[in-house]
This record gives sequence, structure tokens and C-alpha cells, in this order.
Amino acid sequence: MKTVTGLFDDYSDARSAVSALEARGVPSSEISIVSNNADDRYTRDTNAAEGAGTGAGIGAAVGGVGGLLTGLGIMAIPGVGPVVAAGWLAATAAGAAAGAVAGGAAGGLIGAMTESGVPEEHAHVYAEGVRRGGTLVTARVDDGLYAEAEAILRQSSWVDPDARRAVYAEEGWTRFDDTLDPYGPAEIEKERLRYRR
Repeated sequence: MKTVTGLFDDYSDARSAVSALEARGVPSSEISIVSNNADDRYTRDTNAAEGAGTGAGIGAAVGGVGGLLTGLGIMAIPGVGPVVAAGWLAATAAGAAAGAVAGGAAGGLIGAMTESGVPEEHAHVYAEGVRRGGTLVTARVDDGLYAEAEAILRQSSWVDPDARRAVYAEEGWTRFDDTLDPYGPAEIEKERLRYRR
């Protein structure tokens, strides 16, 4: 199995990518989505309880009609803040973050991604992208489906990690730092407007 990962500036593009992967036959259990929710945009007007895995109401609120998107739950990721998330990567990141707090080691989202085969330099860009309001889609696929799954992500307006790293580096950024304060709603809106087509 190989891991394909895409960062999206717009949640609707990420949602389309998840739906396309599921339509291609990638099981929901092999797909993960993590989306910044600092502005509470995905939980407003729902009665969803906090906690990963409790979010059937959240899935409906953000447009999930089946599969992975109906299982979104709320969790917090160090340095990122509140997210809506579902799937194996979210569960791994939550476990790694809990272990990091208990053991004082680095982990969380970066550790979960690198353990699944995402290159570390890309994992830092992806985590920073979620911190700044983006949405991350990750899927574990059979080797023979890897190229097609990657093409699905690219067709869904994914963010090129090398190009985004260059943009972040122009601002002095070098890597994701989970000890920094998460972006607030105003900062996230500014970032979203910056990349809106």
C-alpha cells in the first residue's frame, strides 16, 4: 500500500476529492480528512458533541452524503487548533498527540503523516496548510492505484507542496511548529482569500 496526500485551500475541493476516491473504489476506511475549524464554520447550527467519531451531524452540515464524510468529528491538534476530522490519519494523529503530551515527544499530525509514508518536508507543509485554514486528504491505496489516486487529488485543485513551501518560506517559515498559537478566524480568512481563485 502507498499513501497519497493532498492539501486543499477550499474544503469543497477536498470534499470532491474524497468523493472521487470513494467512487473509484478506495474504501472510506482508507481515506482521511482533516480540516481546520477555528472559525466554527462546520459545526455552526449543529448539535454535534465534541470528540472524534461523534460527528454524523457535522458530516451532514458540511455536505457529506455518505462514506467518510458522514463520520466527521471534532478534535484539537497542537499548533493547529480545532479541526473536523475523520479516518485513520485523524485517529493516528490524535493518539500521537496524546502520547506526545504524556511523553514530551514530538508527534501529532507530522508523526502520523511521516509514519504513513509522507515525506517529512511535505508533512510540515501540509500541517502548516491545515493550521492556516486548509484541508488535508490522505488515502492509503494499493500500489496499482497510486498514480490514479494521485491524479484524482490533482484534478481536485490540490496545493502543490513545493510551491506552497516556497510561498511560506518567503515569509520566513521553515517548518510546522506545534508550539505556536493556532491561527484565529481572521487570520484564516486572510489566508483563504490569498489563495482563492
